Amino acid sequence: MAGNTFGELFQITTFGESHGEAVGVIVDGVTPGVDLCEADVQVQMDRRKPGQSSVTSPRKEYDRVHILSGVFEGKTTGTPLMVMLYNQDMRPEAYSEIQHAFRPGHADYTYLQKYGIRDHRGSGRASGRETAGRVAGGAIARKLLARRGVHVLAYTQELGGIACQSFDEQAIERNAVRACDPEAAVRMIEKVEQLAEAGDSCGGIVECRIRGVAPGLGEPVFDKLDAELAKAMLSIGAVKGIEFGAGFSAAGMLGSEHNDGMCAEGFMTNHAGGILGGISTGQDIVFRIAVKPTSSISVPQRTVNVQGDEQEIRTIGRHDPCICPRIVPVVEAMACLVLEDQYKRQAAMLG
Repeated sequence: MAGNTFGELFQITTFGESHGEAVGVIVDGVTPGVDLCEADVQVQMDRRKPGQSSVTSPRKEYDRVHILSGVFEGKTTGTPLMVMLYNQDMRPEAYSEIQHAFRPGHADYTYLQKYGIRDHRGSGRASGRETAGRVAGGAIARKLLARRGVHVLAYTQELGGIACQSFDEQAIERNAVRACDPEAAVRMIEKVEQLAEAGDSCGGIVECRIRGVAPGLGEPVFDKLDAELAKAMLSIGAVKGIEFGAGFSAAGMLGSEHNDGMCAEGFMTNHAGGILGGISTGQDIVFRIAVKPTSSISVPQRTVNVQGDEQEIRTIGRHDPCICPRIVPVVEAMACLVLEDQYKRQAAMLG
């Protein structure tokens, strides 16, 4: 496989380019007989789509879901399920001036080195637009996980150096940056709007909490649950790091501090983030990802063109000044894909 397919027994393959005709996903390994309609997928696509607020890209993609196979009379058939999302607001001409130059921080240079050809129209497959197919596939996995009592929730924990100081789950979908602290959200929005005006961008930290996962999921030694989640998150273009539970702060803790003691009622703490030895403990799975600043900015930067000549470059287009708000549903989708795959692998092992 050439890197476009993810999963073992529950598997997705995404396709399409940012400014091509369409993007989408083929999902294989879907449990048959499950109620599923386009609205189940659409609710997640609406969370990911651009143009939602002043802090996201103004590109207008409604991402209307078209299920082309794998569902009959409102139920999954168990055969490959294909979701098509037609692109509507393509403007490839916006990239004509940088067609032969490499944008700093982007994948222009590396794609050309690997393939000998690159799609300069909004980065092609390297664009965040590719994640639309992931979210569609994740919505199907989420539907299956709901029957298992699993709940996946991600949110912005920090943005542009502004950190959340409280946690209010109800506030997450009520603010434009999807922060878990409504007071911090106000300052975050102001920060992003200022950066957008200046033509710059910022990054942040997104946290994910997963409730209701049964103990015992994970395939040591190479397919540990945390290893699979890490691969899923690091496959998202803007993600540069991940930590579970206490994470990097564990390096400064004593064993007596970091170890999660147990009592008759279960674990007393959760520094491990719900995973021990690569296997779920039954506690909440908690991890955080580091999201880099958006690469495409209109601030002048130094670069070279395909001939190696130095030049100045400014990226003029419709880009998110911060990726965090729209990466939240992508993080949830990838977590759902991993978990449904792990449930199926566990069931296969037990026969």
